[in-house]
Amino acid sequence: MAGQQQFNPGVSLAGAVDLEALKHQVKAEPGQAGGAPAASGYVIDTTENTFQAMVQTSTTFPILLFLWIPTDDRLFPMARALANAVNAMNGQIQLSRIDIASNPSIAQALQVQGAPALFALIGGRPMPLLQGLPSDEEMQQITEQVLPKIVAMAQQAGVNGTAPYSGDPDADGAQGEGAANPASVVPPEHQEAYQLAQAGDYAGAAAAYAQVLEADPNDALAARERAKALLLARSATADVRDVRTAAADRPDDVEAQLAVADIDMIGGQIQDAFDRLLDFVAAGHKTDIEPVRQRLLEYFAIPEAGDPRLVAARRRLATLMY
Repeated sequence: MAGQQQFNPGVSLAGAVDLEALKHQVKAEPGQAGGAPAASGYVIDTTENTFQAMVQTSTTFPILLFLWIPTDDRLFPMARALANAVNAMNGQIQLSRIDIASNPSIAQALQVQGAPALFALIGGRPMPLLQGLPSDEEMQQITEQVLPKIVAMAQQAGVNGTAPYSGDPDADGAQGEGAANPASVVPPEHQEAYQLAQAGDYAGAAAAYAQVLEADPNDALAARERAKALLLARSATADVRDVRTAAADRPDDVEAQLAVADIDMIGGQIQDAFDRLLDFVAAGHKTDIEPVRQRLLEYFAIPEAGDPRLVAARRRLATLMY
């Protein structure tokens, strides 16, 4: 699933729900005494209705997907351990819990045959981490080693935003020290744009972030999120195979090259996107340098200012222009 195929959450596969879990159901509702821990802090519950919006937010911050059945008491310790670890990271990563019994199409799309399963989600690309109940040693490795590695991978891909804080964790001790840091909350002036992006209206989100930038041209977060929104408005629903085929078939077509560079950026392949467009101009397409320059300027807002890939690409673009 972490390759170049288009991620389609509507794919239908048989046998996604683990019927064995029915033997371990508890009567308590999720969040009640004796039941599953409630979502809180940096932990959210995702359904088929909110899944696509959640996937798109992984272009802003990394997400840990936990596919489970919240009435299966075998999974409660794992749910608590993941929540504790994620909340302790203070918004560096979000935990998205998906009930595969109630939302089977998500499990089907991810080709999950039963609960539990874990995926890292960065830039819309799911990466499988675990299938089945982990041992205590494996669980410790996930919380202490794997989660920081996911954050580091996301930062390398330019996905370095902060997840929103969704309230006080429950009494299970899911709150990490300092989890309620006000800096982790979406800035008030960004709320409209953020909500539009959550709803999948990326063109609207880009326009709203543009308004934020009119009021404060130095708002680097708004510039980054606007660039991501523009990217998703153009290419979030593109068929990856079709786009890559078109780029290969039309190497001299600037629009085809811009489209495949968008796919690279969405997939976190920042260096590939930069090199593709810069190589295109260097190969004798100087007449197309303006649309390439405009697209690269958007891309340049996404990584951190000191990212060596960004520094090198800026220098090379300047050389090609003069």
